[in-house]
Amino acid sequence: MVGAPYRYSGNTPREFDCSSLVHYSFARAKVSVPRTARQQRRHSRPLSCKSVRSGDLLFFTQSGKRSPHVDLYFGDERFVHARPTGKQMHVSTLS
Repeated sequence: MVGAPYRYSGNTPREFDCSSLVHYSFARAKVSVPRTARQQRRHSRPLSCKSVRSGDLLFFTQSGKRSPHVDLYFGDERFVHARPTGKQMHVSTLS
């Protein structure tokens, strides 16, 4: 989904927000996860940075926002990052 446009509340393969990207990706793997970042965080458990593996979710607190931000980790300190509206999904690194 790298390159897909970001749109807040987007929920299709053409437009995603952070949590719908996670929801869609897991559904393709036949794994059910909640739809929103808040629900996803509520149903998760914390891990140490050393134990993070491909497919794990990374939650970030955003200043001034009520809901967390979520991204999908895929290994080697890289994750698919859902950028703000008007941007595209891209690969970011933890460092």
